[in-house]
Amino acid sequence: MPRLLGIECGATHTVTLHESGGEIARAEFGPANLRLLDDAQLAKHLRQIAKQFPKPNAVAIGMAGARTPADKLRLRCAATRAWPSAAIHATNDLETALAADTQRKPATRVLVLSGTGSCCFGQSPAGATAKIGGWGHILGDKSSGYEIGLRALKACVFYLDRDGTWSTLGQRLLCRLQLNSPEQLIDWVAQADKAEVAGLAREVFAAWAKRDKIAADILDGAADTLAKDACACAKKLAGKTRPVRFLLAGSVLLKQPKFAVRVANAIRARRPGSQVATLKNESCTGALNLARRLAKLPPAKPSATVWADNSAIPVPALAQLDQAPTEQRHPLSIQLDRMPL
Repeated sequence: MPRLLGIECGATHTVTLHESGGEIARAEFGPANLRLLDDAQLAKHLRQIAKQFPKPNAVAIGMAGARTPADKLRLRCAATRAWPSAAIHATNDLETALAADTQRKPATRVLVLSGTGSCCFGQSPAGATAKIGGWGHILGDKSSGYEIGLRALKACVFYLDRDGTWSTLGQRLLCRLQLNSPEQLIDWVAQADKAEVAGLAREVFAAWAKRDKIAADILDGAADTLAKDACACAKKLAGKTRPVRFLLAGSVLLKQPKFAVRVANAIRARRPGSQVATLKNESCTGALNLARRLAKLPPAKPSATVWADNSAIPVPALAQLDQAPTEQRHPLSIQLDRMPL
């Protein structure tokens, strides 16, 4: 029985699934984005994975940042060096997510992704692909957690300037950030990374649940934009009328089911008869499915697999904990015993 290895590399961690003899072993490693790794770092990351499992016959790897054919070739060459005797399929993390769909019937599929960032990625049964979005938080990421958080900040300061009042949503945002005044947002947003701005989306959804009008306007617009992009992506592959299956994924859509329903309804309104479902499987299962296809094997039966936790996330030694920044004394407290009362 062939040994298979599916690898899903993302911005927060890497998940691998190794299948052999009907048993699937799982391991996790550190993050990996092709755009952020030089050749030596990429090779080191793949070697670490290779050491964890017996040599596979087929490897499918999806990595964030593998956008262009040149990117995929670079990833494939690195994977070939790590597994010289295996068949290799190198792609991006969008294709592996799409391959995680539980429905096996051939169909045009569109992944509708909204997390910290956003993207719509589609694939036809013949293998043709189309993408809308995925340009990053400065150029794109429409309807993402980042854009929802940023739009909330902009809306709150807009209404403050226009009406002279600080909204209830604005109060929520200041409370979450532990700030005392709207003016402090200028310094905060200048230093915040995209994950911190995206984290503000939680307050927008909480305000929406309390029927906050500003939050409702933001999320209604986000849902409509996401549905519009999803249908535009589908049109590239299936024209205006052929059936398409849309798969909702990403932390915003998976953790906010009411918003996901709003997006699904907007997709169906724009493209009647469409199937819209939430992506239930982890993307790493899609990588394993691609490895199975590479080895020309039929899809696995869920009941035939035994999952084994085989975590490879490094745990720091106890001797190193006293060097962690959280364990150091604050520099302003070092002279407390010498300061006057």
